[in-house]
Amino acid sequence: MEHRKAVTVSNVETEPVQVRCKAVADGGQPTRGPRVDVLTPRDVPLGGPRAMTVRRTLPQRARTLIGAWCFADHYGPDDVAATGGMDVAPHPHTGLQTVSWLFSGEIEHRDSLGSHAFVRPGELNLMTGGHGISHSEVSTPRTTVLHGVQLWVALPSEHRHVPRDFQHHVPEPLRIDGAEIRVFLGSLAGASSPVRTFTPLLGAEIVLEPHATVTLAVDPGFEHGLLVDHGNVRIADVSLRPAELAYVHPGSGALTLTNDAEDPARTVLLGGTPFEEEIVMWWNFIGRSHEDIVRARADWENRSDRFGAVEGYPGNRLPAPALPNAVITPRKNPARH
Repeated sequence: MEHRKAVTVSNVETEPVQVRCKAVADGGQPTRGPRVDVLTPRDVPLGGPRAMTVRRTLPQRARTLIGAWCFADHYGPDDVAATGGMDVAPHPHTGLQTVSWLFSGEIEHRDSLGSHAFVRPGELNLMTGGHGISHSEVSTPRTTVLHGVQLWVALPSEHRHVPRDFQHHVPEPLRIDGAEIRVFLGSLAGASSPVRTFTPLLGAEIVLEPHATVTLAVDPGFEHGLLVDHGNVRIADVSLRPAELAYVHPGSGALTLTNDAEDPARTVLLGGTPFEEEIVMWWNFIGRSHEDIVRARADWENRSDRFGAVEGYPGNRLPAPALPNAVITPRKNPARH
């Protein structure tokens, strides 16, 4: 069968970028109002000639981490009739949790834990690949348009070898002040997710009605990122275009979002305490050194039981790309003042 490479919670680039990330501690004092930096995405084509193009906002040179959130791709709306849909063969992960969040479409998930689940709009699938896990992702025949975000969370050192795990949660929508909120991780506006994470995190979809303004109480110790899916949105009076991500420095206990358009606007709010550890990312692996990545790749290529096997996928698994001919060099967040 033809394997069409697309994206949900996987990096299927054939030449993945090597990244070393570290958040720099904030030595300043809390500010009266939020400090906001706007991060512009870059287009990343995944797979072959019919592949989807995703808009990647994390990691990038200006910002590599927001809390423990270390990877953010925004894709769609993608016409499946034009791209051929999604068929990502079994592939590995280490040292992270993957977050599946769809706006439209449906994806079938299978993993080496034995999980067989579906990713649907408004429903969270969170997979933990600590020491090692493998999984496959295939869009279902019912899917006509794929649209959503793929997100990764780095595991802290004390938990980065935890056993593989899979959690599913359907958050109840909360309606306040012209906004509909679905909290899939952490707590916001009185709603909390029961899904386990290993560092303090926030993840929520926020849909704003036309010309609505909402002010949300947030943890002042968190740094936040607001990704705009569509609409003309302002955060702390900073205007954002679709696919841009606003990085909000720690120090403020409230965030004000405004939709300036005649149509509803959709956003995804991420947050977490600054992640002080240095991490190395390459392909679908997160480690602490170049040697960690080399070892993980060798274990996958040698079919080690570290990653287990995915049952029920009608095809071969993905081979690992070739390693770069260089040691990964540091890439750090700028200091937060």
